[in-house]
Parts: sequence; C-alpha cells; structure tokens
Amino acid sequence: MILAQSTVNTMSLLPSWLDPQHLLSGLTTPVIAVLCLIIFIESSIFPVLPGDSLLFTAGLFIANGTLNAPLWLVCVLVTAAALLGNVAGYYLGYFAGPKLFNRPDSKFFKREYVDKTHEFLDKHGPKAVVLARFVPFVRTFITWIAGIGRMDPKRYFTYTVLGGILWAAGITILGSLLGNIGFIRDNVDAIFVLIVLVSVVPIALEYLKSRREKKAVAEADPEVTQRIPRIKE
Repeated sequence: MILAQSTVNTMSLLPSWLDPQHLLSGLTTPVIAVLCLIIFIESSIFPVLPGDSLLFTAGLFIANGTLNAPLWLVCVLVTAAALLGNVAGYYLGYFAGPKLFNRPDSKFFKREYVDKTHEFLDKHGPKAVVLARFVPFVRTFITWIAGIGRMDPKRYFTYTVLGGILWAAGITILGSLLGNIGFIRDNVDAIFVLIVLVSVVPIALEYLKSRREKKAVAEADPEVTQRIPRIKE
C-alpha cells in the first residue's frame, strides 16, 4: 500500500508539463519522439517520469484520433525505446556501479545490498525482471542492479525483451482498447496503482519465501549466511 500511495503522490507532485495529456498534445512526430525519449530515460536512469500513464494515454489518443499515428508503429517505437533504455541502464550499472558500491564510507550505496540483490536475481531473475517492468522506480533500479550484479547478459536481455513488450506495447494497446470507456478514462491513476499491486505481489511472495528458506538453512548451518557470492570485478 505504501508503494501504491507513493505512486499516486508522485503523479500528483509532477509539474504540469509532465502531465501525460500535456506531453502528448501537439504535432505527431515531435510527440512520438518525446514519448520515446521519456520511456528511454525511465528505463535507464531516471525513475520518476510517468511512463505507465504516458503509454496508456498514447493508446487512448491513437484510438480517438488525437494522435495521428498507427498503433503498431507506436508500439514498436516505445518498445524499442524501453529495451534500449534497459541496455543502457544495464551497462551503466555494469561499469559505473561497482565503484559506487565499493566505497566503504558510502551511506546509500552499500555493497551488501548488491550482494543480496545479486543472489535474488540469480535465483528469481526471469520473474523479477519481467514483473519489475510494471512497478515504478523498481523497473529502473533493477536494471542497474542487474548490471552491477553481473547478471548473465543473455539471460537478462532475453527476459527484459519479454517484459518490455508486455509493458510498453501492452499498456499502449490497453489504452487504445479501453481508454474510451468513461470509467477507465477517468480513473487511469487508480488503475495503474492496481497494476502495481498485482505486479508486486508475486515478487513479495518470492522474497518472503526466499527469506524463510534462508532462515531455515541458517538455523541448520550458521556459516551458510556468510557464503553470499560476491560480484566479480
């Protein structure tokens, strides 16, 4: 619920020029370019931009004729932007991340966080990468962590493609199909909170399961908790 509330608060605190309807009003070509740029940034380095609402609103505008562009083309472009953003975020984490997390006096970038996330991604990587797409902030952070933790690139990019298609193209198509329904059009933010909650539940369950298993192993052999694999430099 805290995550859901933070999503609503983030949307309400955004300046008017970041409002999805404001961003997507104007000439078609510049609008699509701005849309793709925002999706790229949110997928790589900056997790505050309203990607979910932008994609849904883009689909809505295509359906009602406000945005004069083929739905399939917009889906291809936003999916490509999301995937390229993930590639950039992965390699930013891969090359720059270890320097941040190896600083002994760092208060925010602690190596133990990377080790634990590395272990989590190694065990639950595919599901985490796909589902994280639908969780604001997490979809940006997990991209960096995948790079910092040296998650196998082929494995990561395989599942980030799946997640990218489901998220970018899926939400755009959803906006096109459902956006003209009055109740949905008037409650877009609430719908995305619901999507966030549905996406978080499986990750939370896996996390709790992992903690229970780790606790059981630790009680049997306390030294096991010290064997978390370190990130290769």
